[in-house]
Amino acid sequence: MAAEQDVEVEDELAKAQRTLRELKAKISAQSKKNFMRERDVRFLDSRIALLIQSRMALDEQNEVASRLEEHDDDNDDHYPDDRKMQQYGNLFFLLQSEPRHIATLCRLVSLAEIDTLLQTVMFTLYGNQYESREEHLLLTMFQNVLAAQFETTAEFTSLLRANTPVSRMMTTYTRRGPGQSYLKSVLSDKINKLLEHKDLNLQINPLKVYDEMIEQMEEQGELPSNIMRSVTSDVAAAHPRVQAMIHPRLKTLMDIANSFLGTIIHSLDQVPYGIRWICKQIRSLTKRKYPDATDHAISSLIGGFFFLRFVNPAIVTPQAYMLVDCVPSNHPRTTLTLIAKMLQNLANKPSYAKESYMIPTNPFVEENKQRTMQFLNDLCEVGDFYESLEMDQYMALSKKDIVINITPNEIYNTQALLQQHIQILAPKPTDHLRILTTEVGPAPSQVPRKENKPIELPLFSRWEMPIQDLTMTLMSENNITQNDILYMETKAIFVQLIRSLPHLSKQPLNLQMIAETAATATKDGQLVRKGIKVKEMLRELEEAGIIDHGDGYQLLVEEITQELAHLGDLKLKVMEEIRSLESVYKTIQDHNNYLKSQLESYKAYLQNSGGGGADKSNKKQVGIGVEVDGKVKKSVKTIHIQGPFKFTHQQLEKEGIIAHTEVPEIRRNNIYLTISSPIPGTFIISIHYKARDKPILEIDLKLDDLLEKQQDNISMLDLEYIQLNVSKTLQLLTKTFMTRNK
Repeated sequence: MAAEQDVEVEDELAKAQRTLRELKAKISAQSKKNFMRERDVRFLDSRIALLIQSRMALDEQNEVASRLEEHDDDNDDHYPDDRKMQQYGNLFFLLQSEPRHIATLCRLVSLAEIDTLLQTVMFTLYGNQYESREEHLLLTMFQNVLAAQFETTAEFTSLLRANTPVSRMMTTYTRRGPGQSYLKSVLSDKINKLLEHKDLNLQINPLKVYDEMIEQMEEQGELPSNIMRSVTSDVAAAHPRVQAMIHPRLKTLMDIANSFLGTIIHSLDQVPYGIRWICKQIRSLTKRKYPDATDHAISSLIGGFFFLRFVNPAIVTPQAYMLVDCVPSNHPRTTLTLIAKMLQNLANKPSYAKESYMIPTNPFVEENKQRTMQFLNDLCEVGDFYESLEMDQYMALSKKDIVINITPNEIYNTQALLQQHIQILAPKPTDHLRILTTEVGPAPSQVPRKENKPIELPLFSRWEMPIQDLTMTLMSENNITQNDILYMETKAIFVQLIRSLPHLSKQPLNLQMIAETAATATKDGQLVRKGIKVKEMLRELEEAGIIDHGDGYQLLVEEITQELAHLGDLKLKVMEEIRSLESVYKTIQDHNNYLKSQLESYKAYLQNSGGGGADKSNKKQVGIGVEVDGKVKKSVKTIHIQGPFKFTHQQLEKEGIIAHTEVPEIRRNNIYLTISSPIPGTFIISIHYKARDKPILEIDLKLDDLLEKQQDNISMLDLEYIQLNVSKTLQLLTKTFMTRNK
């Protein structure tokens, strides 16, 4: 550990390790930027989708546009003062080093709040994704969260299935650097090769294959009179020609799925430690909480995390995980979706398929369930880290340079959540968390985006013990003696000396000569000090009877030789890891550039769509955010005033659009509705009585109002005489107006 942490040695290994540390820091920082940009894209996508083809209110435009403002590097007004910085440094050190508090908080927050909290936890508080202490603390937090989830879930079958803050945490964890690196190295080649076969159609859904058959027949001539255009799934599945089309596709599909599965199973050693450790906790908690659970049920839970939360999303939308350079075309996209469903069925081992057309793929499940179950169990076979974490924590308390990069809004959001839930998090007045939360006071309001620049926040413990006391505590708890510490330190210094003076590495090592050479290296003061110090340490160890000059300090020489051999191997591993991570970093940067271009297209949309109504020519240009294969594309349409379109009362009642009517039955034949769209996103609905010039009732309806009603589960729209079903009215408007704009 000392050799790895040493910054004074300047051999090739040290330089490579420094390069690797810098690269890992860049990946961690870039991952956080991507997470924030992805959240911005999601926010904008949801708002623009809600307001599709509708004029955006000016204040809403300003709110959304504020998400796109770049940071202004010249304004430092948002910095907390020195006293606040110290208080925040104490608070965030406590949160980082005692993960149980964040674990509890993650269970208390709402689904709407979890993304903001996860950004702070995953990419700031434990943002150094390759640093063992932070990674181990984050995993300790996961153990707390998972344990609570198992305690509070009544039904075994619903464990880890629902979209909860816990499941969102698990998914976010897999999107960190190590998880991304694994997905790229294991899946990228397989998916890219599949994408090359753009014309390979492996659709096995009988209804869709039946549609293909109709299309083929029409291309060859007229449709035979005995062939119906619209049939049920059962009728489609029973058609001989449909069966003949599906049969060869099934074989090819199962061959490809087998190939994917084989690649995943053979990648066991590449799966990041943290993901395997979470699998291990799921298995351990299941066995303790549900002692009667079968091995199949346990591996199904593990598979639910590994496949459902980690691997399958990358297979279904590889472009979102930066595994491919382009959006998959229709046929490969269908194939990837079917492969993901087959892997999920394999992981879940259901007794029935949710979709009947997937039943013919059951042989794939039967043939592979044993080796998949073995793989899921093997995932759990990793060691624990508690002993090393204890040493990590000790090292952290003795260091003065633990720093996180955190934005003011991350601080204030975390502060507000702590205050909101402090009675549960720290009920006693003497609890350290309560003391620190009380001291920092109420959370300030969020700062504007352009002022939300990252702050370098030094972390340190308010209740730090003197190093001597820590050493004694560590020794008493772990039966480590002062001589043990002296021996480890002596070994570490000799390793540093030999790395600095490689010509002294000749075997067998002569420790006294190495120490003397260093002590007399007059040009290098550091080496002289280390040489003198280690000579004294050798003497102390010999007096204590730990080592013996008579055998050439054999035990110590053997351990130093082993450590040097390990470091030699380590150099090769470091160089290999650098090459691998350089590819990951480039991919993450490319994804960041893609996200920036998406935000730029939104910005262009907001700038071009400001102003309101239709122009003099009764045309209007609007940008529409449309989700295509997981990516948001912006298209511009020229839209004319549309309508009015006429619908009879009977027609709308029959289709369920009129859910309730107060019009007497005898008069319904004379009632009709007209709908027009004078401005995109605005509709005029009029109720007419035959032979009357003016409508009985006329209302102005905004699309976003209707969408918000649907989002708030309000099912009815009241028009005085009649009530319209909100969802079916939306479908009618989409069918009548939106599709005409394509």
